[in-house]
Amino acid sequence: MASPATRHSKRPGDDTRRSDGSPAEVRRPLDGLSCDLAGPPALTDVVADHLRRLGARPRGGDAGAGTSSGRHPGADAGEIVLEGAGLARLTGRIVWGQAGTGVEDEATAQAVTGVMGVHGRRHGAPRGLGIDYLACATGVLTAQGLLAALVGRARGGGARHVTTAVDRAGLLTVSQYLAAAGADEPEAVELAPGGPPFLSADDVVFELETLDPGAWAAFWRALDAPTEAIRAGWRPFQFRYATACAPLPPELHRATRTHPMGRIGQAAEAAGAEVCRLRTLAERAREDAGGADPWFLRPLRRGGTPTSTPTATPTGTPTGTPTGTPGGGPGGGRPLEGITVLEAGRRIQAPLAAHLLGRLGARVIRVEPPGGDPLRGMPPACSGVSARWLALNRGKEAVEIDIKAAADRRRLRELAAEADVFLHNWAPGKAAALELDAEHLAAANRSLVYAYTGGWADRIADAPMGTDFMVQARTGVGEAVHPAGEPPVPSLMTLLDVLGGLHGTEAVLAGLLLRERTGGRGVRVDSSLLGAADTLLAPALRRVRQGLSPRPAAGFRHPLRTADGWIAPSDASSAAAAAHDLRGLCTEEALHRLRSQGLTATAVTTDLPGLRHDPRLSGQIGRDAHGALAVPDPWSFA
Repeated sequence: MASPATRHSKRPGDDTRRSDGSPAEVRRPLDGLSCDLAGPPALTDVVADHLRRLGARPRGGDAGAGTSSGRHPGADAGEIVLEGAGLARLTGRIVWGQAGTGVEDEATAQAVTGVMGVHGRRHGAPRGLGIDYLACATGVLTAQGLLAALVGRARGGGARHVTTAVDRAGLLTVSQYLAAAGADEPEAVELAPGGPPFLSADDVVFELETLDPGAWAAFWRALDAPTEAIRAGWRPFQFRYATACAPLPPELHRATRTHPMGRIGQAAEAAGAEVCRLRTLAERAREDAGGADPWFLRPLRRGGTPTSTPTATPTGTPTGTPTGTPGGGPGGGRPLEGITVLEAGRRIQAPLAAHLLGRLGARVIRVEPPGGDPLRGMPPACSGVSARWLALNRGKEAVEIDIKAAADRRRLRELAAEADVFLHNWAPGKAAALELDAEHLAAANRSLVYAYTGGWADRIADAPMGTDFMVQARTGVGEAVHPAGEPPVPSLMTLLDVLGGLHGTEAVLAGLLLRERTGGRGVRVDSSLLGAADTLLAPALRRVRQGLSPRPAAGFRHPLRTADGWIAPSDASSAAAAAHDLRGLCTEEALHRLRSQGLTATAVTTDLPGLRHDPRLSGQIGRDAHGALAVPDPWSFA
């Protein structure tokens, strides 16, 4: 049911005043609040930037990130304080992981949580991401937790403290790969090295994208690729989002190397596929000054009255999965209890955003096409349901609606009239064409938070298809994630789909809080994969603008081989650890040798199901009602 803010007597910052004593208008959700941050920049920079962009004023008047007031939590934690007129102090804490487990920085967190193993699949060996991906994701999750706590308070809850952990964020980023690895059946495709991008005859490196097997075949036929290679290449290409690798037939790579980029572009256009040249970070820095917010919030016009809600059916609930400490929402439960989210998402970005809202206590109703989401059947399965699908959709309810049919569109409007949030990631322009855009739904629900998670946010001229790997290619992510001396290729781990989903959740929470602070007025919020790329690339692009190299040194975050596995030194210990030859030692012996020299290192996880019993993690991995592995919440509330 919708929950207009007008029923609440007090909201954060309600008595914020202008200098003349008159009430100040709230335009952003954190207007009138001040923030204070302390701790290592790796843990605090992203959350400081996002809180500032949402309206929080850094203590001391600094126009940039939050400022430290002299508190020193240590190099292993970040601390945040939000307070202001009418708001009891809200505090947050960010930690790398469980103390004493060796998870103490980005490198060791990537190693333990399986990120190095997944990202390294295309290379045939574990590799660390050359950018601080997990710290970035944790910053966004921390902003989420603080916003959720404020929404819960405005609705009668009492959370006063939020804790987030980088290792739990890491588990969330690999949750689909983890669920698939622990499924009842093997993968449908081979997990082996290889994948895009491709190289043209005139040495242009490019990414290819199509979701249509017919377009795939037509593109390769135009380049004279062998029929058998075309047929054999489609399935690994199609599944690369799910497996983080794509062992394509070598004949396909040879086919592109015999044609110039102009001819390849013509073949793609004629086939209905798309290609995108890999851009550099320098090119991205030149075209964008870096000032755009990663999401946009816009109040909606007031509209009509709610109607009844059609019945939805449950898709299963998790068991054995920790949900953090209660205390955020009405009655002491999770912060979003009593909030209803209507989600019409596909693939990863929007479903993940809604999944996190559900973990925060919201009731999530998923809109699926007649016959249900076809991805429910994507192998491998647990109890007959796709393990990957469960990782993003467990615990949601479902209603089948054919949005092409007028009667079903009316049903969707009825659902939205009683919801707090409508969230989708349809193709650009589709909602407007179906009269399901924000203005249409606001006419029936003046308090609706209408959320769109897209690809490019209309900020890139002549942008290609807005999918993870195309956005990686277009923005220079491929260069940022690999150290100097290596080919700048996009990661086949879905970095931006996941980070884009986190931004979507953050944007919805910001919209809910803004609604609470503006008398129940609805809000449109837009997030994008481009916004996620901007957040992730901000440090590298700053270095480019300063005339510095944006890439780390050669060999950065390359794990060290042992006789029976791999170990990853912390970033601070990597140079000294690289001087040791550990190939003749088992992993435990290699770790003992490095630690005896005062160096920090940890074993690299390559067996994802083994994480369920890994004592280095700060949260327990459980199993849901279908038996699929389920990661713990990334935040806890007290």
